[in-house]
Amino acid sequence: MTDFARYLNVRSATSPVLSPDGRRVAFLSDITGNYQVWSIATDPNSKDWPRQLTFFADKVWELHGSGAADHLLAVSDVGGNEKQQFYLITNYGGKDGHDVRRLTHQDDAIHRFGGWSGDGRRILYTSNARNSIDFDLYVMDIGGGEPQFLCEMAGNREVMAWSPDNRQVLVREQVGPLEDRLFVVTINDFGASEQCLTDGITAARYEQVRWEAHGVYLISDRHHDRGALCRLNVESGELDAIVTAEIHDGEGEIELLAVNAQGTRAAYTFNAGGYSELWVLELSTHSSRRIEDVPGGQIGKIKFRGEGQVIFDLMTPNQPANVWTADLVSGDLNILTQSETAGIAPSSFVLPDLIHFESFDGRQIPAFYYLPLTPRPDGGYPCILYVHGGPTSQLRPDFDVRFQYFLSRGYAILGTNVRGSGGYGRAYAELDELEKRPDSVADLKYAVHWLQGRAEINGGRVAIYGRSYGGFMVLAALTAYPELFAAGINVVGIANWVSFMERTSPWRRAHREKEYGSLAHHRDLLTQISPIHKAERITMPLMVIAGDNDPRVPLFESEQIVERVRNAGGTVEFLHYADEGHKISKLANRVDSFTRMADFLDRHL
Repeated sequence: MTDFARYLNVRSATSPVLSPDGRRVAFLSDITGNYQVWSIATDPNSKDWPRQLTFFADKVWELHGSGAADHLLAVSDVGGNEKQQFYLITNYGGKDGHDVRRLTHQDDAIHRFGGWSGDGRRILYTSNARNSIDFDLYVMDIGGGEPQFLCEMAGNREVMAWSPDNRQVLVREQVGPLEDRLFVVTINDFGASEQCLTDGITAARYEQVRWEAHGVYLISDRHHDRGALCRLNVESGELDAIVTAEIHDGEGEIELLAVNAQGTRAAYTFNAGGYSELWVLELSTHSSRRIEDVPGGQIGKIKFRGEGQVIFDLMTPNQPANVWTADLVSGDLNILTQSETAGIAPSSFVLPDLIHFESFDGRQIPAFYYLPLTPRPDGGYPCILYVHGGPTSQLRPDFDVRFQYFLSRGYAILGTNVRGSGGYGRAYAELDELEKRPDSVADLKYAVHWLQGRAEINGGRVAIYGRSYGGFMVLAALTAYPELFAAGINVVGIANWVSFMERTSPWRRAHREKEYGSLAHHRDLLTQISPIHKAERITMPLMVIAGDNDPRVPLFESEQIVERVRNAGGTVEFLHYADEGHKISKLANRVDSFTRMADFLDRHL
């Protein structure tokens, strides 16, 4: 049987950035076991070998390029603490080496990249350096100048777009997962001043803002439940819908957006039940058409290459992420990178079925159902019920080495998108808010009932597994319906909503209160739905995994549920890593945690 280390040697390439001359593409890859910056020639006939550009001890989380200069900006932190710092990579397209230089030096602050100036010499960003809570606006000359403070801003702010003349900025305040406020900030000789464009307007999300010389485009659900591609009037804040989700077949949302510099064409993706469809939009006629033959999976980033080509990353359930190009006129597709599968036969990777199961109120809940290729054992396959985090995230049909590893060991998997998940419209995402949160937990009960009705599944051997908010869902399901589960795996999950709100990083507390409820107004509700107060019901084996540096769900959440279950006589295996945060990212820790997770499942299922 192939061990998990082999699966973690399956590589991927994401977040493509083109050099100004279009001859090279930089991207993030875990070729070394930890995501770093690489580059390769865009000519498919080139024999150029991928070139590694960063060699950090920690993961590179983001990569940003300027269309005006041959340099990149990489974003990394230390040990998963999410206090992101900027690093400038220069001359990455040249043959005579390159240079990497740190730009930000406030170790205790979070820096959020916002955009490049038109000449590629300055960057705009927000940072919470002032008080660790509010994100103010800064500009920096990357030639060696100090950061220039532009204006003080309140709340969880990030730059969405910088105007082509560099005089105005669109800034978003993330009030909650389903509510943004949009501001236009005018930069002048004395600093900057802001104006809110969304005061008095119904709560909505604003994503994928693209500010070109010919207009401002974005995706919003202000007037359309499943989103629309819109043009924004920066003076009035009014939105004019160009394309809505309703013109597409099936459940889903408009998701990613790119607009070419000529103002003639846009490309966007439609998330159809989790699968990314690539569409091209002619801006003069508002006519759109789908680019056929894109493999079924998930597109992560999309950018224009000239007037009529796009570059994007794509992963499918049986192929790791690679960088692709598409000609929007001819529809021709080309793959630029070849992510290795570590010698594991691609035919051994399992494709899921998109299914729907009926919940307590008759609602159809979407889920991805994987069956192993191994022979069915007597009594049926043991099964892992997987719950994503967020809670407004969405389980997608991407390439998940965890899933493929467990499938190879003979476990079936049902990955759910319970009510409250993203990807199915605003109304669906709102179905689990505040006092309705137990309804999403009840969906998991009916997921198990669906499994118990399958002849190929052993309904008495179901384990539930989730991370972050999904970890809370694990604990909530184990305490609400203990008779349904043979084991549980909680990774960085919330056990006590009160202590979580008290201890999560201050910059994100208000954002979380908007989703879950506040200590000032909903303490009783938060106490009532906290699994910590029903820990004695967790009599099945439980595994808990955490990172010591987690700024989102502090280690205390894991420590207290472990203590409470053990004190009640339960069985808990507790793993935590001193050099990790909210995500386990280092190769050695991933190998260790997933190998021990598999051993745990083997023993108890």
